[in-house]
Amino acid sequence: MQIETRPYKKVHLGISLGFTVFYSSAVVIIPLLGLFYHSLGIGFTGIFEVFTDERIRGALILSFSVGFISAIINLFIGFLFAWVLVRYQFPFKKFFDTLIDLPFTLPTAVAGIALTTIYSQTGIIGSFFDKWGIKIAYTPIGIVIALVFIGFPFVVRTVQPVIEELPKELEESARCLGATPFQTFRKVLLPELWPSLLAGTGMAFARSIGEYGSVVFISGNLPGKTEILPLLIVTKLEQYEFEKATSIALVMLLTSFFFMFLINFFQERASKKLT
Repeated sequence: MQIETRPYKKVHLGISLGFTVFYSSAVVIIPLLGLFYHSLGIGFTGIFEVFTDERIRGALILSFSVGFISAIINLFIGFLFAWVLVRYQFPFKKFFDTLIDLPFTLPTAVAGIALTTIYSQTGIIGSFFDKWGIKIAYTPIGIVIALVFIGFPFVVRTVQPVIEELPKELEESARCLGATPFQTFRKVLLPELWPSLLAGTGMAFARSIGEYGSVVFISGNLPGKTEILPLLIVTKLEQYEFEKATSIALVMLLTSFFFMFLINFFQERASKKLT
């Protein structure tokens, strides 16, 4: 007796693929095409002239430089937090583990106001540094602090599961063979952790480039000094300069995509070496 079979897998694949294409088109592809369309309204020459503006160029350099610096800081801080949470037992461990997700749940405007209050010249921390002539709020230093705050959970939550899966026997075997702690980390642990570190750092960098709420207060929005690209886009929209606003957004998109492509490229190479 022959049992009739139905192509369930093909049906499920068709539905899943159709939903994926529809969702990607509605949420990602169509908005990006609209961005390109509005940007081309002033032509390629007009787009180039937009970025000859010293104010826009300064905001571009500031946004990507502080984003890169904060991502590197988050690389080390996030790894340290993840390592401590996985490898050590201490009181209130679950509380601190939950606290890592605070930047995810806290409204960015609230985070910006809180950081500005703390690091201003009259704040708890800002007043201490002000005695030494160091100003934090309304400077690029304050922007970096805000971006570190909102970005480090990406690294922690990306690296933490990988550390949990690493068998401690690898470290013990390396030490039994005479490896120093630094050699054990560089030769045994780092190759396993490197792809996740790159992924977490890349997400932190991408979040930093487009961050607005937590930065707009602590930056002070000084043109040519602490003005970031997202704020400049909002300013152009309020002035009904839609083409210039979309041109700035387009350059942010292409530059971010380039950096993310590089990060994914090196992450894939690191993953292939492990296999």
